[in-house]
Amino acid sequence: MFFSVSLYLALAIFAIGTVYKIATWFTRKVGITGREFTPAKRVGAAVLGIFGVLFSARVIPLLRALILDVLLQMRIAKEDRLRWIMHLLIFGGFMLLFLMHAMEKQITAKLFSDYYSTVNPYFYLRDIFGLMVVVGVGIAVFRRFIHKVPRMMTNAMDIYTIVIVGVIILSGFLLEGAKMSSHTEFTDMVEEYSFINDDDELLSLESYWVAEYGTVSPNVKGPFAEEILEAGYEAHDTYCAGCHSPNKSAFVGYATAKAMGPVALALDRAKGVTILWYIHFIACFFGLAYLPFSKMFHIFSSSLSLMANAVMDPEKSLPANIATRQALELDACMHCGTCSLRCSVAVAYEANGNPMVLPAEKLRFLKAYAAGKTLSREAKDAIHEGIYLCTNCDRCTVVCPAGINLREMWLSVREPIISDDEPVFLTLSPFSFFRGLNRRRLPAEGYERPLDTAMEAMAATFPMVQETEALIPVTPMNKTFKTRAAETASGSTFAYCFSCENCTTVCPVVKAYENPQEAVGLLPHQIMRSLGLGLKDLALGSPMLWVCLTCYQCQEHCPQGVKVTDVLYELKNMAIKEAAVGS
Repeated sequence: MFFSVSLYLALAIFAIGTVYKIATWFTRKVGITGREFTPAKRVGAAVLGIFGVLFSARVIPLLRALILDVLLQMRIAKEDRLRWIMHLLIFGGFMLLFLMHAMEKQITAKLFSDYYSTVNPYFYLRDIFGLMVVVGVGIAVFRRFIHKVPRMMTNAMDIYTIVIVGVIILSGFLLEGAKMSSHTEFTDMVEEYSFINDDDELLSLESYWVAEYGTVSPNVKGPFAEEILEAGYEAHDTYCAGCHSPNKSAFVGYATAKAMGPVALALDRAKGVTILWYIHFIACFFGLAYLPFSKMFHIFSSSLSLMANAVMDPEKSLPANIATRQALELDACMHCGTCSLRCSVAVAYEANGNPMVLPAEKLRFLKAYAAGKTLSREAKDAIHEGIYLCTNCDRCTVVCPAGINLREMWLSVREPIISDDEPVFLTLSPFSFFRGLNRRRLPAEGYERPLDTAMEAMAATFPMVQETEALIPVTPMNKTFKTRAAETASGSTFAYCFSCENCTTVCPVVKAYENPQEAVGLLPHQIMRSLGLGLKDLALGSPMLWVCLTCYQCQEHCPQGVKVTDVLYELKNMAIKEAAVGS
């Protein structure tokens, strides 16, 4: 009774959590895509989309994704065979255990009239399924903590998932072994299911179970005479064989029982079976109840993501459904690190240590961001860098085992993240061209806002006074600034400049303006001279730093070998560091 009530309670919590999760897919606004759609519109669009797929030719790619990507997990197989085996073992073993064992009264007993948990094939299948999960968890531990797959980070939720699954399965095997070796369990079984009144017959049955079933008895010990075992077998065949297959068929539990043999009597006296049952039950209860709120929910959300992306088209699908799909995709991420391993700008993480450069870590942040959690300034700066350095090369999208359209995700979330009131100085540098290439897909009124905010912060940090046609620095010559600029081999080449203006003459940015000095401030050769004179505000405050195309024309045509473009890069980094401190 207690078990049934608790199971239904765990299922109720699971159901409530699942409904809550699904509700967030229709209410959370991940990026610019879903801002104009109410939850009601998104639900209506989802219903239309589902029926539109089921009653059209698109049902074929849907079924293909269900079979190949969800059930057979071929996306994972293409990337990493060991990880594919791990997933199949954990997912397959756990689901089969849940359906056959945990839900035995609700499913197995109704499907099979002869079902009994201690008869074959159910008896040995339970051990096979459990062993599948154990091997899968072992592979997961090996990959994360021994092999250490590059760029795959382990967080608290990853550890929780491994621990809770491991505790459920290991406690199950220990419980099975304890039951097999327990004399109390044997006595209770005999009293409930047999009608033995003869002490000699009972003693022979007990001897047979000690010899063949792993039971540890305080009354009898082997070796036993052949006639006693024969009498015990006859009693067993009469009273027990119909509802209890040989314990050896449950090979893991039997091996556990034999290993527990030396302490079996002490464990029995301490009610070890009861203790292990509660440990196993509590682990199962929390595992099931907490599943919708944990990483393990990707069992369902990843499957939906794979099928949704198999039938959706960014150009043709309803925008409301794309917004819902992106909210779903945040829960679909399994934090496997495949995207981070393939990321083309992951070298930036290896250089500066900012984990938000890696796609898998950005997705973790986006879940908190979409949920409306308050973030520190340091966290915002980290995600600003990570989200803007992304080149949208699509390498993460094509390898994602959950089918998440990461390229669309980054484009959608970049705008609201960089459009707040705080300056994002990376928008001033051409690290990511994808934003410019997709300018027509972005809100027209908001495209310039991050650029203007950053330029205003830069101008406030390096103020200059315009007098007639001359730019006058507010601060005097700064010798320390000159020394800092000369710290690198490329940066020090500014000293060779003699203002021949070759760099300015070949600059395509200068050619683009009728009055370039009014538009970009200092021209390239003037920046070199300001740097040589130690005029910090002029050198770092010129808009020319930020409109430079980095085409290297200036550097290639310099007769003095001045690394003009490289010097501009040095100045950009210097300006951003100082402006960031000032802001």
